[in-house]
Amino acid sequence: MKILVTGAAGFIGYHLSERLLADGHEVLGFDGMTDYYDPRLKTARLALLRYSNRFSFLKAMLEDEGAIEGAVASFAPDIVVHLAAQAGVRYSIEHPQTYIDANLSGTFNLLEALRAHPVRHFLMASTSSVYGGNTEMPFKETDRTDFPVSLYAATKKAGEAMSHSYAHLFKIPTTCFRFFTVYGPWGRPDMALFKFVDAIEADRPIDVYGNGQMRRDFTYIDDLIEAIARLTETVPTEGEPVTFEGGSDSLSPVAPFRVVNIAGGQPVELLDFITTIEEALGKTAQKNMLKMQQGDVVATFADASLLNALTGFVPQIGIDPGVRAFVDWYGAYKNAA
Repeated sequence: MKILVTGAAGFIGYHLSERLLADGHEVLGFDGMTDYYDPRLKTARLALLRYSNRFSFLKAMLEDEGAIEGAVASFAPDIVVHLAAQAGVRYSIEHPQTYIDANLSGTFNLLEALRAHPVRHFLMASTSSVYGGNTEMPFKETDRTDFPVSLYAATKKAGEAMSHSYAHLFKIPTTCFRFFTVYGPWGRPDMALFKFVDAIEADRPIDVYGNGQMRRDFTYIDDLIEAIARLTETVPTEGEPVTFEGGSDSLSPVAPFRVVNIAGGQPVELLDFITTIEEALGKTAQKNMLKMQQGDVVATFADASLLNALTGFVPQIGIDPGVRAFVDWYGAYKNAA
């Protein structure tokens, strides 16, 4: 198939594009190559994708409505996977306009392009952050998501709502997947694992928020990509929910639209995560124990039963092999750089 991937030079976009190419698809990558973090990392990811003659790339911003409409019209994709977004909970506190521009205006422009040029399936990245102030766990897709605690979460929730309205009005089959703390090789420098490894290797102290007692449902990148690849083939159909023991489908009653958690449902305490990093590096971290930051939540914990019912798959890779894989990549990348 022909698949358009927005954010193709990003962490998840790179890995997904690589998988789709390996599966024999033709991929058009769309990315603004912003300087939110070192663009050289994005350029290095793209260089690996360019080895395939089935990969093409367009550098443009989603805020440029003509660019995204032109890309959809000329490439005529069967599937669109929308990963491009301004990420980061803490960054959204200091730079809120960036999130409005990318996550709201950019997503709107893409939806308008899909309205004009329909596709077989539209898939969009959301986040566990939309669960916000919810205290009942594990988080189910059918739980309320009305209490965001960061602007980042609010814009991703808005993206879900906008895409639902387009799915209803224009019958665009849509799947929104909610990511839970994704990590692994080629990860972003602003994410905890990259920052911790970089600091510990350089004998710098690390900042440990929430006194290390926060819990996260970590998801290794290979598991995430496997789930997305399977979900591309799981096209929601209005009026045809899946049934499974102990849960219910999130399929909309008025649109070919659903949301799906992608995570293993095995939360890990932050201090245990740091211990795993220390063991992989063979070094002990100097820790600055700090209180929780604004916009953070105490814990994330996914109910993955809907993902399992739809795809027969649930993320399985634990933090020990996952962290070691990142450490191996980090060493090779730094040496090459």
